[in-house]
Parts: sequence; C-alpha cells; structure tokens
Amino acid sequence: MTRIELSKVKVKRKGQVTIPVELRQRLKIEEGSMLDVREHDQGILLKPARPLEGGEVVGTESYKKILQELDSVRKKWR
Repeated sequence: MTRIELSKVKVKRKGQVTIPVELRQRLKIEEGSMLDVREHDQGILLKPARPLEGGEVVGTESYKKILQELDSVRKKWR
C-alpha cells in the first residue's frame, strides 16, 4: 500500500477540510460517508466510522433496545 507522507489542506470557514482524492479513493470515502474524529497525541485522527451492529451500545441505550422501541411506536401508528 502506498501512503501519502504529507499532504497539506486548508481549513475553511466552519472548520471544513478537503481530504485528498487519492486518500478518499483508497479508503472508499464518498460524499455522505461518516468518519470518526478524535484528538490524537500528534494531532487529529480521522478514520472511517464502522456501521453500528445489533446490540452495540449507542450512548446509554443499546441499538437493539432502540429498534424495539421504534417497532413499538410503529405498531401504535398503524
């Protein structure tokens, strides 16, 4: 895998940056893709977000519990 050693990007109004096209293509990042953003000891780390799996914790609720509640609300509206 070829890595880009250094690529400079400009921070625009509202804090937006453009990820270089080579990285977007290699990492399959498209418009609308979700990224995890966190502070890292050397700066900012952006990485593709994993989709939530059933039973995975989302805040204080589990994904499975949220789906059950949604199903309950849907049934009431039918």
